[in-house]
Amino acid sequence: MRKQKIASLHELTEGKTIKFEFALKGKPTEGFVVCFQGQLVAYENRCRHLPLSLDYDDGRFFSRDGKSFVCQTHNAIYEPLTGLCVRGPCEGASLKALKIEVVDGEVWLVG
Repeated sequence: MRKQKIASLHELTEGKTIKFEFALKGKPTEGFVVCFQGQLVAYENRCRHLPLSLDYDDGRFFSRDGKSFVCQTHNAIYEPLTGLCVRGPCEGASLKALKIEVVDGEVWLVG
């Protein structure tokens, strides 16, 4: 995977998710980045129960209370900072984290 710009830091206000596409082993793949409790995290947009996106292509990743990510298909609940599924059919599994870095106010996918 080559380095890819995914967002400007100022776009990522607390609790806002930004989806992006990248190539994984030559195949288009979707990811998302979010600022949660002041920390930036990025994950592949795939539920660990079945290979479906967490959102219904509407960009909604958070539970109603804004404390967890939720798979809209399976209702699996994930911790935002670790990606760990804490409730649902894939409990104990984790979302695939994506490596990001911030350079000069830009958020980059780096590997």
